[in-house]
Amino acid sequence: MPGLLRAAARTAVVAGTATSVSNRVNRRQSMRWAEQDQPVYQEAPPQAAPAAAAPDPIERLKELGQLHEQGILTDEEFAAQKAKILG
Repeated sequence: MPGLLRAAARTAVVAGTATSVSNRVNRRQSMRWAEQDQPVYQEAPPQAAPAAAAPDPIERLKELGQLHEQGILTDEEFAAQKAKILG
């Protein structure tokens, strides 16, 4: 009978050790898989700056008029720019 108890005890120790090792391996693998499954967040591309609002046509015409009066723009250049602004 002592031999039978010794065999049962040895079997229990071996089974307990195997279970402990198996659980540890499972935990490590699940942690590695969890790290791999993490979504990789990329930085969002910067949004384009809003287009500058088109200057007020009347203000633009006033500026062109001042440039024309100062002699910076010729009559032809003034007329061409005015036509662009007025469409």
